[in-house]
Amino acid sequence: MYAQSWQRLLDQAGPSGSMSLASAGPAGPTGGSGELKHSAKPWSDAAGAAHSLQTDTATAKAKLTSAHAGAEAGTAGLASMAALKSVLASWDKRLSAVQAECGALEPVLRETAWAQGEVDAGVKSALAQYSGKR
Repeated sequence: MYAQSWQRLLDQAGPSGSMSLASAGPAGPTGGSGELKHSAKPWSDAAGAAHSLQTDTATAKAKLTSAHAGAEAGTAGLASMAALKSVLASWDKRLSAVQAECGALEPVLRETAWAQGEVDAGVKSALAQYSGKR
């Protein structure tokens, strides 16, 4: 039943039997293919950026902690030391949040790149059986 419905749609599409999304735009002299294509590169690049940012925030946190080490010596009771500790705690909290967010995003972005490629291949294979192309 579904195969007949698809075949009717393909027949209505015209003699070439090819289908394209309206948003893909027509092929033309500007070099467009008329087909919507997926690329894993933007997703993989974003995952790489998330990984780099996660690593960089870990480095920044370590440097901040190291820079504050021993700062209390000889400054007992100074208000500036309390303010310095507050600033360090605030930055540590912010950098930890960025680090956690990037750590959560990286695998999701990599999975998205892979999954979209798999979906594209599956859809192409499924449509090929109706258009006679394999």
